[in-house]
Amino acid sequence: MTASVEPMLEARGLAAWYGAAQILYGVDLRVQRGEVVALMGRNGAGKSTTLKALIGLLAKRRGSVTFLGQDISRCEPYHAVRMGLGYVPEDRRIFTDLTVLENLAVGQQQPRRWADGSAAPVWTHERLFRLFPNLGDMSNRLGGRMSGGEQQMLTVARTLMGNPYLVLLDEPSEGVAPVIVEQMAGMILELKAQGVSILLSEQNMHFAELVSDRAYVLEKGQIRYQASMAELSRNEEVRRAYLSV
Repeated sequence: MTASVEPMLEARGLAAWYGAAQILYGVDLRVQRGEVVALMGRNGAGKSTTLKALIGLLAKRRGSVTFLGQDISRCEPYHAVRMGLGYVPEDRRIFTDLTVLENLAVGQQQPRRWADGSAAPVWTHERLFRLFPNLGDMSNRLGGRMSGGEQQMLTVARTLMGNPYLVLLDEPSEGVAPVIVEQMAGMILELKAQGVSILLSEQNMHFAELVSDRAYVLEKGQIRYQASMAELSRNEEVRRAYLSV
């Protein structure tokens, strides 16, 4: 992990609502450059809501969110994406009537540079097909004719075409075949090696252990525990209290 004094992404006192129902209560978190952070908790703990609140998909949110040192608390999602904040939703949202290549073209943005002027990672469909060989074998297939796991890979690949500095990744291992989970883990580790940051919502402890540096544990919309991933792995009491089914 490449350390940085200022975090890539930071939330303070983040609260969020669906209509009149409050879901998040004062969530504080941060992600450094090149760091993989797992946001863990049971179903309904508020993990996906946290990611949506960070990128601005919820109409009602409070608290501060800064990305690359800029306040994005009141920004529309497209503004955060243009700044280099990627988002991979759990429900995929690919364009089913477009081919794989056409879906990737939709997500394409210009190359970026880090604050020191050095080039940030640039993603092309050729490079993504090396990372996800399955997609390369079906580059002209319509999105609607792909399996759920293949659509999940396509959603990730489309997000990477935006050359993000940081990716919000919602439940990457949920409901997909083991071979695709393995490719997701490889993708995360490759991004990390290049200095890209990941905040992932995850329930799968084994998957989180493979890729994550640190973890926040959510319950009922509040952070109940935070530590290195290694510490969480050793803390059976916390895992039993907040993660076991």
